[in-house]
Amino acid sequence: MSGRIRREKDCVARMIEIYCHDLHGGGLSRGGPGPADRLCEECRGLLDYANLRIDKCVFGSRKGTCAKCAIHCYNKTMRAGIKEVMRHSGPKMTYRHPWLSLMHFLDGFRKPPNRNNRNT
Repeated sequence: MSGRIRREKDCVARMIEIYCHDLHGGGLSRGGPGPADRLCEECRGLLDYANLRIDKCVFGSRKGTCAKCAIHCYNKTMRAGIKEVMRHSGPKMTYRHPWLSLMHFLDGFRKPPNRNNRNT
């Protein structure tokens, strides 16, 4: 797995962790198990789905941010869920995970691949 994909997964996991902690009482802890071990069932399902979609992205490590992608691969329900998570957690990421926030911001400047320029 490339560093870009690993970072994307970590960013999504941290955003879902913040969301779950604030709205569902999931725990935020220092160190120990990964964030997925502290999520409620609903948030765990969203994280599993997001990781699956990242793994199956046709653009692989060349992908930009999902918001700028030409192919929206999330189903409507999950897309609405991840948008809600990002709307809630995005502003908090700057303070809680500044490096991930900066890297995600910079990834937003990547030119998104077009539909015909896939890894397959």
